[in-house]
Amino acid sequence: MKSVYRSTLAALAGSAGVAYLVGLVAGAAWGWATFAAGLLALVLYHVHHLARLARWTNNPVAGQVPEGSGPWDEVLGALHRYERAAERREQQLGDALTRFRRAAQALPDGVVILDSSNRIEWCNHTAELHLQIDGRADLGQPIANLVRDPQFIDYLAADEHAAPVRVSRGLGLSLSLLLVQYGEAQKLLLSRDMTQAERVETMRRDFVANVSHELRTPLTVLVGFLETVRELKLDPQRVRDYLGMMGEQASRMHRIIEDLLMLSVLESAPPPPTERVRVAPLLARLRVDAEALSAGKHAIALVGEPTLDLLGAETELASAFSNLVSNAIRYTPAGGKVSLVWRDGPEGASFTVEDTGLGIAAEHIPRLTERFYRVDRSRSRETGGTGLGLAIVKHAVARHQAAFDVESKPGAGSRFTVRFPAHRTLPLEPARQAEAG
Repeated sequence: MKSVYRSTLAALAGSAGVAYLVGLVAGAAWGWATFAAGLLALVLYHVHHLARLARWTNNPVAGQVPEGSGPWDEVLGALHRYERAAERREQQLGDALTRFRRAAQALPDGVVILDSSNRIEWCNHTAELHLQIDGRADLGQPIANLVRDPQFIDYLAADEHAAPVRVSRGLGLSLSLLLVQYGEAQKLLLSRDMTQAERVETMRRDFVANVSHELRTPLTVLVGFLETVRELKLDPQRVRDYLGMMGEQASRMHRIIEDLLMLSVLESAPPPPTERVRVAPLLARLRVDAEALSAGKHAIALVGEPTLDLLGAETELASAFSNLVSNAIRYTPAGGKVSLVWRDGPEGASFTVEDTGLGIAAEHIPRLTERFYRVDRSRSRETGGTGLGLAIVKHAVARHQAAFDVESKPGAGSRFTVRFPAHRTLPLEPARQAEAG
């Protein structure tokens, strides 16, 4: 602007000088006329540039700052540079906002920006799913109108929000909601899905309760018999009977503890080794064990001729298969049939245990692999099961990238199948191929 002042003063001085000379030559009237004409030209020059600047400021278009001449060229050039700098700053702010929104969209937690009146300004996709809101249609809506939970409404109205509040949404979803104030009056509403954490905590409590219950029963029997044997004078036969029952209960506790240790190993051990597990001898052992456990009460069949071996840990696979076989025998009435079926091919291999037992109702099947879960608790105790067998099967086969399927209908028996992918199999050794042939 200093250049405009200086050039304007210089123009006025020049006009006055020219007018003075004209006045000396042609008279004062002509001198004043000349000065007036110069002053009018100077005013029109500035008015022209001011009008162009006014039109642009009324409807500013990026990159179209008017050009000027003379001293106005410097003024409008500075305005053009300022506009470009402001455009760059705006672009940087836009990029920063875009990065922030992308980062917020990537968060596993829900994020909602609220204004001073608790109206929605923005939210990420996770918050839309958690709170069942629409990030576009619900902009400007009070969050209390959309999340109608009494606990959340009270939490929103409270002065302190140090601790989160738990709310339940549809389909069994449990959320932890936390309000964080920032800026002058804005707030962040953070939502976290606690459904799985609560499910795990429930399972942990159930596990502790079940372990305590399963161990307390045999311990109670042992303590009772010990007191009886110690305090009463019993004939030798009665003592032998009591000691036999005590031995059964001690064996039951031993089996529970062994199964718990096996589960602990399966959950914390590194991935199983890729050693060759010879399937044919393993199936033969399973059949012998099944016949011994059945004691002639069931028909035991071994179906299928292995053409592939497995890659993995033989002890883990043997434990998993053995649990399936023993379960089938325990829950199949005398006179029933238990089949051990092996199938393999280019797409992988499968081991199936089929029985003609009591069957399982559909509502129980999803929970069969939970620790200590039993369809019929009283019958499980009669058969001597620990309630951990299928949990061991689930963890053992999962460590071998195998799938575990259960098919059953009440009164029609059950079918338990472990399916191994092709990369967990390998052809039989040449010598064994010759034996198999």
